Amino acid sequence: MIALLIGSASALFFALVGTPLFIKLLVRKSYGQFIRDDGPTAHHTKRGTPTMGGAVIVGSVLLAYFLTHGVMALLGASTGPSVSGLLLLLVTAGMGAVGFFDDYIKISKQRSLGLSAGAKIAGQSFVGILFAVLALQFPDEQGRTPASTAISFLRDTSVDLAFAGTLVGAILFVLWSNLIMTAATNGVNLADGLDGLAAGASILVFAAYMLMGIWQSNQSCGSLQVPVNVCYEVRDPLDLALIAGSMAGALVGFLWWNTSPAKIFMGDTGSLAIGGAIAGFAILSRTQLLLVVMAGLFVMITLSVIIQVGYFKATGGKRVFKMAPLQHHFELKGWQEVTVVVRFWILGGLFVAVALGIFYADWVVG
Repeated sequence: MIALLIGSASALFFALVGTPLFIKLLVRKSYGQFIRDDGPTAHHTKRGTPTMGGAVIVGSVLLAYFLTHGVMALLGASTGPSVSGLLLLLVTAGMGAVGFFDDYIKISKQRSLGLSAGAKIAGQSFVGILFAVLALQFPDEQGRTPASTAISFLRDTSVDLAFAGTLVGAILFVLWSNLIMTAATNGVNLADGLDGLAAGASILVFAAYMLMGIWQSNQSCGSLQVPVNVCYEVRDPLDLALIAGSMAGALVGFLWWNTSPAKIFMGDTGSLAIGGAIAGFAILSRTQLLLVVMAGLFVMITLSVIIQVGYFKATGGKRVFKMAPLQHHFELKGWQEVTVVVRFWILGGLFVAVALGIFYADWVVG
């Protein structure tokens, strides 16, 4: 618990102090956000606001994680970074790097398009495939690897992708893992359209994963006090909880500057990193399908885009919403931006609460 407090507090401090310094750097270099003309007209005032703030979030988490392990090692209470933790940081920083290049091209050339679609997909796929392949390696003394080929809900289910052999299972897992990655990164990216919306909603998700990591550690398989039918086959759950707390802390520090009126945007650097981290948590904590509920707000926003595009093409130009993603629909209906953000935070919190309720209820019933 001391490690969680150190990690969360230090990440919050690094982001709170580092963000204004990063803002000054971006302003000096005239790296500001490009605003599309087809969006809500109220957003035109945001043109030129510094972006790429996700770099501060990722940097704060990395610093907090290794600082925490350093401090705990000095106290004689740490065995060092875990494989699961390093893999999670890999996918978070890797996705953030793809977003950083995308953001840099946008602001340097002052256009709404950054990396080409092919280059962006290639970058994300490389990170996702590398993560998935490595996650099936490095068994611990109990034979547990960071991830498994079994489809998981609250823990691994009996549906195993390795039903046709180890190699086929590994390939199917890589595809399944990348599907989760793509869904999560796109969901957070689409939500990042209003000041503080994606950051605030993500804080709730990471706080939930921190609680789940603590619980999974206390109810880990192999403990004599935990029944086999309700234990968790998760490798390094406390280290995952440390990163979840650090992500939540960094986002709280960043939100201080990102809330309306935002002094900085996270950009694709932040949204892709956060999406990659959320997907990584779902895979490594063996709660893949629970992600649909946990990240219900992001799912809802993504579905609004799918529905809008599908209906537009099917009806030859008609629309279900005034504008997609969903948050802009309510803006065009006359809601103030802050009103939309706070109400969406409430919805996000309700989804997270339901997910935690399902997670805990399963253990109680078991």
